[in-house]
Amino acid sequence: MGRTYLFSKSLFQSSAPFSHIVLGRGIGCVSGIIGQRPDTGALVSDDVAAQADRMFDNLEIALSEASLTLADLLATHVYLLDYADFEVINNVYRKRLVEPFPARTTLQVAGLPLGARVQIDATVDTSSIG
Repeated sequence: MGRTYLFSKSLFQSSAPFSHIVLGRGIGCVSGIIGQRPDTGALVSDDVAAQADRMFDNLEIALSEASLTLADLLATHVYLLDYADFEVINNVYRKRLVEPFPARTTLQVAGLPLGARVQIDATVDTSSIG
């Protein structure tokens, strides 16, 4: 089975060497996504909740271009600049995802792209793609 490499034209056109999503063998891997504006690439706000909301918007955009939705998430990795933002992120996460929730790991990191306060990457089930 081959692989499909997708770089969304609806998200900011970074010059970094990566694909937004790679699909193959029944699963897909989604690269790290932050709360940046698709048009300018700037962060939507300094506010972590606003960044998290935009991050999920961007994740949905990338998934939709692969004919997938948030319901196809198997696992997520959430990276926080400050673990004090954990509950704020949980509130956005609960608002955007429904039970049963995907598996999740949350980590505090020393830095994120563009000074973002939160980033997500994911593994998705691609069996729904017809």
